[in-house]
This record gives sequence, C-alpha cells and structure tokens, in this order.
Amino acid sequence: MPHPTRPYEDDDLDDLPPPQPVHYAEQSLLGALLLAPHRLTDISPLEADHFSNHAHGALFTAMGTVPPPDPETHRTDVAWLTAVLDAARPEAPGLTASYLHTLIQVCPWPQHAPTYARMIRADHARRMLCMHAERLAQTATDATLPNPAATTLAQADTLGRFLQNLSGQFAPHPGSLPRTVLPEAPPRDSGEEALDEERLLLATATAHPAELKDMRWLMPEDFALPLHASLWQCLTSLVHRGDPVDPVTVLWEAQHRGLLTGGPAPGDLMTLVSAPVGSAEYWGEKVLQRALLARAQAVATRITAYTDDPANTPHQLIAGSRRALADLGAVRTRWRHATSPAPASMPQPARAAAPPRAGPPRTTAPSPSRISH
Repeated sequence: MPHPTRPYEDDDLDDLPPPQPVHYAEQSLLGALLLAPHRLTDISPLEADHFSNHAHGALFTAMGTVPPPDPETHRTDVAWLTAVLDAARPEAPGLTASYLHTLIQVCPWPQHAPTYARMIRADHARRMLCMHAERLAQTATDATLPNPAATTLAQADTLGRFLQNLSGQFAPHPGSLPRTVLPEAPPRDSGEEALDEERLLLATATAHPAELKDMRWLMPEDFALPLHASLWQCLTSLVHRGDPVDPVTVLWEAQHRGLLTGGPAPGDLMTLVSAPVGSAEYWGEKVLQRALLARAQAVATRITAYTDDPANTPHQLIAGSRRALADLGAVRTRWRHATSPAPASMPQPARAAAPPRAGPPRTTAPSPSRISH
C-alpha cells in the first residue's frame, strides 16, 4: 500500500503522451551524425533551435563546435563522442553516454540524414507559425494597447514576412490548400460599449445622412449586432436612392426589410436612431476598428487550426495561412481609407490665354477700293 504522504508514488508513466514523429526524426539525424560526422555539411541550414527537444539541440550544437574526427580513426575510437558529450553537457546535463549509443542504434539509415533534417525544419516551421498566430490573437484581444489597430496590423505584417521567408524554404506541390476542418470564428465583442458605439453611429448617421457618402469603407458585416447591420443597410439604401432620411423613413425602410417581424417595436426602433452625438465618421471608425480586431483574431484562430493539424505539409500551411491573411487584408484596406487624411487638392495652375489664331491665307488679290493711293 503506498504511503499517504507520497501522492505521486503510484503515478502511471504510461499515461504520458507518446512522442511526436519529429522526435524520431531528431534521434535518427543525431544518430546518423554521430556515426558519420562528415555528414554535417550535407544538412545545412539547420540550427539548434530547430529541434523540439532542448537536449537534442544542445547535442547538435556540440557536434559543430568539436573538430570532426578522422573517418578511419572514428570507426574504432570513441574520443570524438566523448568530446561531443562533454561539450553538450553544460547546456543539457541530462545527456549520458548511453543515450548517445541509443541514438546510434535507432538511426535506420545514416545516408538519409538530409531527409531527417528537412523533417526537423518542417516541424520547426509549424511550431513557429503557431507562435506567430498566437501572438496575433493576443495582440488583437489586448484591451490595454494605446493603438490596438496599428499594433495588430504590425503583428500581422510580422506574420506575413515569416510566411514569405518560409515560402523560399519549402517547394510547392499540387493540392497545396489544407483540408483542415476549421473551427467557428471567435464570437464578436458584443459588450455594452461596443453596442453603444453602433447605436450612436446609427443615430448620428440618421441626423447627418450626407456623411454616409464618404463612409463607403464601412460594411454591414462590421457590426457586432445583426439588427444594427440591417439598420445600416436601411440608411445606406435611403441615401443611395436620394430619399429623405429621418427616424420615420428609417422605420419605413426597416418595415419593408422585415426587421419589425420579431424585432424591436416601432417606437423603440425610432428611439434607437434619434439620439445623435458627434460625428458619424468618428463612430464609424470605432465600429470598423472592432471589426478589424475581430477579423485578426479569427485569422489567428484559423492559422492555429492549420498548425494543430499534423496532416498539413509546410506548403499547405503557407498557402492556407496566406489565404487567411488575405481576409484580414480586405478589412485593412477599408481601415486605411477610413483613417487616412483626405489628399489636399492641388491648386490648378492658371492657364495662359491662347494666342489668337491666324486667319486663313488670302487666295485673291485685295479689292481696288482697299488699295491705298
């Protein structure tokens, strides 16, 4: 019977998750290099942080720092292995001589070392892509940032540059789009502050409909509440047709669109669009910024799902992630239009008066009455 003060005595180590395939690729590569150190020149570029196991990375670094042995001497002398182990132990104290011999024994084919290295680089790319996606999600949901849109877009740019670098490291192949079943997008921020901004936008736009002509950068899908999105469509339709805009005409348009069926009472809807404050463009930018951050979070969730699917190849991860970032790019373009200052109109230079055109040449002699005597 286990002692009651030792709660971990009966823990079952068999419950630990099995090693991932990259673990065996790392073991096989290190075993190949321990057997044939000259193969180090065949696997570049590979770095220690590409390994998922810290001890494996430290051992790989030690192999590069210890001078390679003479091939014939290495067949019968373990001096190089001992030197490598001594160089790696300061970074990985748990390494033992028996583990080095285990690595040598588990390597199926030492000549396959370049292939094992490509597997390690591919898994490292997947882990790094997941890290970039998680950073994008954290940035998009960080309410403490002074300029959340700019910071989130900068993080998206970092992710885009990482994908660009990856595309040059892995060759494309047919069927490059991932087949991962994607999760639902994270729910939109529908807190009271977000809904208040949308209500103020609708009321202010109703009071100042002329501003809507310069707000084509705002779309119905930018709203967190479907009712508000539909009311925005009512307003833009009225303005597009040139119809009068006020709470009554908005109510009438909403009735034709079926918003009153199971929706707010007519009086409540009129009240919703009857309390303008400030500028419609100001509130519109607020709504669009929330939509931008929500789209960034959804893109990050989508990319993370790709990286969590081990069936995706590196090129599938690149292609799927780029397509996801393109969805953010569409909102980004509208955000740039909304927040960029209007270009100053250049004064037109004064046009010089055109010189008088010459008359047609004479083809007949002047009349006698015009000849001076």
